[in-house]
Amino acid sequence: MAAAARRAAGLLPLLLSSPSGARTQFRRAISLISPPRSYRLLSHPARPFSTSPFSASASASNGAAAERTRELHLYNTKSRKKEHFRPRAPDGEVGMYVCGVTPYDDSHIGHARAYVAFDVLYRYLRYLDYEVHYVRNFTDIDDKIIARANQLGEDPFSLSKRFSDDFLSDMANLQCLPPSVEPRVSDHIDHIINMIKQILDNNCAYVVGGDVYFSVDNFPEYGELSGRKLDDNRAGERVAVDERKRNPADFALWKAAKDGEPWWESPWGPGRPGWHIECSAMSAHYLGHSFDIHGGGEDLIFPHHENEIAQSRAACCDSSINYWIHNGFVNVNSQKMSKSLGNFVTIRKVIEMYHPLALRMFLLGTHYRSPINYTIEQLNVASDRLYYTYQVVNKKIQVNVY
Repeated sequence: MAAAARRAAGLLPLLLSSPSGARTQFRRAISLISPPRSYRLLSHPARPFSTSPFSASASASNGAAAERTRELHLYNTKSRKKEHFRPRAPDGEVGMYVCGVTPYDDSHIGHARAYVAFDVLYRYLRYLDYEVHYVRNFTDIDDKIIARANQLGEDPFSLSKRFSDDFLSDMANLQCLPPSVEPRVSDHIDHIINMIKQILDNNCAYVVGGDVYFSVDNFPEYGELSGRKLDDNRAGERVAVDERKRNPADFALWKAAKDGEPWWESPWGPGRPGWHIECSAMSAHYLGHSFDIHGGGEDLIFPHHENEIAQSRAACCDSSINYWIHNGFVNVNSQKMSKSLGNFVTIRKVIEMYHPLALRMFLLGTHYRSPINYTIEQLNVASDRLYYTYQVVNKKIQVNVY
């Protein structure tokens, strides 16, 4: 501790002494410094979890857990109101599932916003001495991955592994704690197939030529999360057009194999999972059919999370999630960020120019449910605030050391 403080005290003045190029010096040099634990962003290291869905007990500093008032309110998308957080487990265990990336390209600042926001929630729950089992998946088989792999002449699994590793590096740069479990779809095909069987047995799905579709007409509660009605779902926008469907809003649970695509054997013939079923199957496997928090970006409310609720409850009628949490969009220069508009900004592009913690500070400067507008000017402000924060830290270190 003392040695680290002395090193920091010796190095930080070099960053802070020259106004010229200070931001560049700060970005390069601060990454070489390991500040004292009391000031470090990663001040609450990840606790190890057992191989069971939840670890047995919460660890505590100095051998005893500090008594804290567990006062937390969360806005629940499903109820459309702020609610007092009460975990299901009486002993303080919390299950949280956050939908992860589809790794077919570099991750963008929209991804960064979601996972920084849920990192803060994860940290705060742990600060309140909850034992949190945090699951965040990788969708490592998907139409977009297959299309990109074909474009690059690369194996789909090799491509998704490469971009998954890059994503994990981005998260580490942003100081996001690793989740307890990071499952991949390709490792859970058996769980997915078993859940589809349950949905079929409960008469909420049907088979057409090797494809399996969920029947929204057989699930009357469909739309309760998003507030959408079936008439709002125009075919071709959010759901694929297929004349074989009983209802245009029906969505694929299993897709029959096509030439040149990865596939697995199933009771309905060779194929691969649809997009939504994976999260229902993996969350049930790691957290059970009912758990505390399910989260993701606002764009996932419909259709992804709406479909997850339908699938999970069709497979198990007792399935329920207490709190549905969603973060707002990222706009770029007041326009929605999208590849088609050419304003797509990757995490890596930003941290080539700024310290990663400047991006983190920028993302945390706006309420997590509100849209945030990304501009170079706003990032400069965040970078300067980070710089001055470390000036204060440096002064405190000097006082403590000398």
